[in-house]
Amino acid sequence: MIIAIDIGNTDVVVGFYDSKWRHLFRVASNLEMAPAEYEKRLRAFFLEEEVDLEGVSGVILSSVVPDLTTVIQSVFEQLYDGNIVMVDGELLSKLSLGSINPYELGSDLAANAVGAFDLYKQSAIVVDFGTALTFTSVDDQGKVLGVAISPGVKTAMKSLSSNTARLPEIPLEIPKKAIGNNTVESMQSGIMQGYVGLVRHMVAQIELEMGTSPKVIATGGLSFIFEPLHDLFDDVEVNLTLNGLRVILSRLN
Repeated sequence: MIIAIDIGNTDVVVGFYDSKWRHLFRVASNLEMAPAEYEKRLRAFFLEEEVDLEGVSGVILSSVVPDLTTVIQSVFEQLYDGNIVMVDGELLSKLSLGSINPYELGSDLAANAVGAFDLYKQSAIVVDFGTALTFTSVDDQGKVLGVAISPGVKTAMKSLSSNTARLPEIPLEIPKKAIGNNTVESMQSGIMQGYVGLVRHMVAQIELEMGTSPKVIATGGLSFIFEPLHDLFDDVEVNLTLNGLRVILSRLN
């Protein structure tokens, strides 16, 4: 069994893989939480899910939150008696991921690219609905062509609510119509329907620039919310980042 750890701005996700993802642990990315509390929650999860760490053959960690990296790393050093592979610029430079600077490419985006190419063995666009909405383009050799980044849906919603005195935080739901008849419907339309248009435009533009017919894969915790986009996607793979980390680890062995 291998363990893949994805530290994002919203959540820390820990996956346990043995021929398939058998256990998934998720906790909010909280810079105020002490390492002991993370360890306590993980140990409780291990007991509940009957996870046997004695059978772990490798651990790989990706992080886009530097202040949490050392925290989670120290927790797993207490739990696992072995080397923890860190996905950083130095490691990515060895994977021949294309001409993009490996020290600027987010480790999660690199994992998305590797996971997408492993899945389809052809060019692909990965649309990741996370704290940021990202579009990672991969060519027919698995090389990263580049990335587009915009604020994620929750980020946009929170920014609108916090910077306007009379607009509340609202449920992340796609309204049935574009013309809102109250504050909630109006915000849901502008943001949720707006993001549907944003994604469709970006995918069409990226496909035009790539000059190929790439597979379009959605991932991220909010990918399932955007049902009007599901005709655009060849696949919705919530564990794509973890799968990419798993493949990266296998390439190093």
